[in-house]
Amino acid sequence: MSSYVNCSIEQAQNIADFKGVFILGEQRDGKIGAITFELLTWGRGIADELGCELGCVLLGDEIENMQEVIQRGADKVFFIQDPIFKNFLTQPYSNAITRLVNEEKPEIIIAGATTTGRTVMPLVTAKCHTGLTADCTELTIDPETKLLLQTRPAIGGNIMATIKTPGTRPQMATVRPRSAKQADIDTNRTGEIIVKKYEGSTIMTVEKFLEFIKDTTQAVSIEEADVIIAGGKGMKNAAGFKMIEELAELMGAAVGATRDAVELGWSTYPHQIGLSGKTVSPKLIISAGISGKIQYLAGMQTADVIVAINKDPEAQIFKVADFGIVGDVFEVVPMLIETVKKMKAKA
Repeated sequence: MSSYVNCSIEQAQNIADFKGVFILGEQRDGKIGAITFELLTWGRGIADELGCELGCVLLGDEIENMQEVIQRGADKVFFIQDPIFKNFLTQPYSNAITRLVNEEKPEIIIAGATTTGRTVMPLVTAKCHTGLTADCTELTIDPETKLLLQTRPAIGGNIMATIKTPGTRPQMATVRPRSAKQADIDTNRTGEIIVKKYEGSTIMTVEKFLEFIKDTTQAVSIEEADVIIAGGKGMKNAAGFKMIEELAELMGAAVGATRDAVELGWSTYPHQIGLSGKTVSPKLIISAGISGKIQYLAGMQTADVIVAINKDPEAQIFKVADFGIVGDVFEVVPMLIETVKKMKAKA
């Protein structure tokens, strides 16, 4: 089910002055993040459909290999450079991006629904007096109006709402990580790297970066994992969920969890998959004791291979599964654990 919503804040704007598509790239410790290359896939497709240039905005102090951003699809890289941008700080980031938007006037801006994108984009939107659609799963161009159609789950994931911003610019959206493949490298592509240096109030802030605390509950982020073993409320208790963790460790996989499992304290938020958690796209995901509510499915249904284990043959999870095992997780999962142990012992 889909519905259309107009998102518009009236202001004095000459919409014809806005041209081109921007993506908001991300970096950490001077290395460009994978989300940047995924956004290039979204941005390049939209820019090609509109027949315009694609720009990538990067903020930092020193960033490695910005030429790769051009090789993966950008026509221009706008590098906003200052030591204050080495680590993410809300105020200077939002000020600098807003200033660049006022200078360059892009028609569309796309960011990742990451910690950075979810924090800074609402501020930029407010400063630019325009609209923002968060956590999109699809971005397309209306063939008649050429407006950006921004599709996202709504009302608890029960409908897909398609939102338009007809009255103001830029049209802004965030998309979930792993919702698109990383753009391929074309070493023959050429483009321009434009360095911007802002001073004064643009980079002033009362914020201070103290330290980065790494998540030690997982060796590999579930967003980057090739294999995920996920457990839900059907694991019954924390002791039952330990089987998910044991199987994941044996298989060298990441541990995933439903919102219910996290709220019950069996796992932690960095492992949560779904609309209110992470979007994953592994090569293999095994979902045990998970019924398959839309909130969970929206976060994992792009996996290459989906295996479901549930004692209810009518469970929603089987509608998206490539392989289904109808059985009690407390019988099936221990069998899988013993099988993997035997295989590893032989190897």
